[in-house]
Amino acid sequence: MASVIEVQGHTTGLSPSALRALERLYRRRVPSDDISTAELTRSLAAVSFETGRQIGVLVHRSGQVDSVIVGDAGKLVLPDVGRLRAAEGRFRGLRLLHTHLRAEALTRDDLVDLVRLRLDLVAAIQLSHHGEPRALVYAYNVPADEGAPPYREVGPVPIGQAHVDVGQLVADLEAEFARRATARAVEAKDGRAILVHVGDKSRGGGAAREADESMRELRELARTAGTEVADCVVQMREHVDPKFVLGKGKLEEVVVRAMQLDASVLVFDRELTPAQASAIAKQTDLKVLDRTQLILDIFAQRAESRDGKLQVELAQLKYAMPRLAQKDDSLSRLTGGIGGRGPGETKLEIGRRRAKDRVAHLEHQLKQLARQREQRRRKRTREGVPTVAIVGYTNAGKSTLLNSLTGADVLAEDKLFATLDTRSRTLRCGWAGWGEREVVITDTVGFIRKLPKDLFAAFRATFEEAADADLLLHVVDASDPSKDEHVRTVMQVLEDLELLEIPRLLVFNKTDVLERGELRLLERAHPDAAFVSATHRETTRPLIERIARELAEKWDRSARGPSVEPEGVVDESAREADDGEMTTVDEMLRAAGKRVPARARRAGA
Repeated sequence: MASVIEVQGHTTGLSPSALRALERLYRRRVPSDDISTAELTRSLAAVSFETGRQIGVLVHRSGQVDSVIVGDAGKLVLPDVGRLRAAEGRFRGLRLLHTHLRAEALTRDDLVDLVRLRLDLVAAIQLSHHGEPRALVYAYNVPADEGAPPYREVGPVPIGQAHVDVGQLVADLEAEFARRATARAVEAKDGRAILVHVGDKSRGGGAAREADESMRELRELARTAGTEVADCVVQMREHVDPKFVLGKGKLEEVVVRAMQLDASVLVFDRELTPAQASAIAKQTDLKVLDRTQLILDIFAQRAESRDGKLQVELAQLKYAMPRLAQKDDSLSRLTGGIGGRGPGETKLEIGRRRAKDRVAHLEHQLKQLARQREQRRRKRTREGVPTVAIVGYTNAGKSTLLNSLTGADVLAEDKLFATLDTRSRTLRCGWAGWGEREVVITDTVGFIRKLPKDLFAAFRATFEEAADADLLLHVVDASDPSKDEHVRTVMQVLEDLELLEIPRLLVFNKTDVLERGELRLLERAHPDAAFVSATHRETTRPLIERIARELAEKWDRSARGPSVEPEGVVDESAREADDGEMTTVDEMLRAAGKRVPARARRAGA
């Protein structure tokens, strides 16, 4: 018997005799080799007919009645039945037996409860007009094939003929579910996911286009993270539901779809609040991720350098700290024992304090690494080595272009965020009057729409390489339908980083997959851009000449500036703060490999 005898649900207005009859239901026992007993069926029918309400019981596999629930004439609402059983493929260990006053079949709510709560079985007793139990309809979960519902309905079956060995049926089903889950784990170690986007209905066609582009990008993020995408769900609403984001009815459809497709993860195309993520997970019993978590997971998988790993950990901690309270109710319990008596600290407070300490430690280490990078850049500046930074949207082909320009072999994959650590390689190029010289080409982290602010802040130091560059190569995937949106996103990020003053060269990559007409239109729209296919090295020769010309022009401008200063004036910009040396204009130009103007030679003499 349940530890506490309590009738749950809509009990207001019930007579004392009805309440006593309901409490007596806790005394019933149901063997595992049948759905119900004749006594329990008659008792449920009698109380239901007397009260004019649906009456249900949740029966444990042990045969005990776990809960007695009262609904209204059309439905009943199940109580919180706790978390799923731990083993893969296991059901809840409870079956629902309830009455239907109008002799209706199983409702949508019944089937959603069956799937969402992973109940062993749901059965409805159909009553006659006189309150007699007439027939039984029931359903149970089955491993779903593509296009088929994830459950099987049976009935109506006359009450005297409804005999099912529930224990054996559930054991066989759990074994089949576990077998399929094991096979699935080999195919997709992180499980299958359903992607969810909620758009603004008031924007009309613009919202539909944005949803399509955003979901296409989310699918690529999921693929990069190693998650198999089972389905995509888009809902247009006037307002986002403050609790579930989706409407509750749509969320129930998603749960049924997840069961049907063997999906265990929901990925939302937005950043969820801690309360939303907790409410959705509790409602669905599925793993819930948002766009930010997906990007953080990709970064965590791909960070290789110490710098990158520290930046990812810092971003993860900043994301997780507001969500600590949603993880586990036990975090709010007071600690005890020696040193912990009295008000003390809750586990939650301790967790937050440790997280803050770790954040401070990571930020200190990242500042040290930033100083080291600054020293390397200053050394290159002293040696007069021009630098070029490759920037652009993620998966635009930046790393492939670096390899093609310099002959390097850095990792280049057709995935988002293949590069998380800046990589620098040298390129020798020349221009008439400038001569041939060595140029440093640096690959940087790709940008993306709605880049998580904590991640942006953590990787801001990485973009310092671009801040000190003489030229930015803005690489765009020419074959991407959303390339204009990608250009706007990159320009916004460059503005946020205060890098718009640095000379830029727009480079359209992957032109080999464009039709000839599409390429001509693009060339007319962007006459000053360069067009390459980074996988074909010969197409990059005009780009190399363009890089040399742009750098030569900038170098000439910087050289002409100080050459007209009065004789004997020292260029303060060349003063080195770390070693105290002072470099004249003459020495600066000679170190850079430039011809010293005659006037400067006379001044030096």
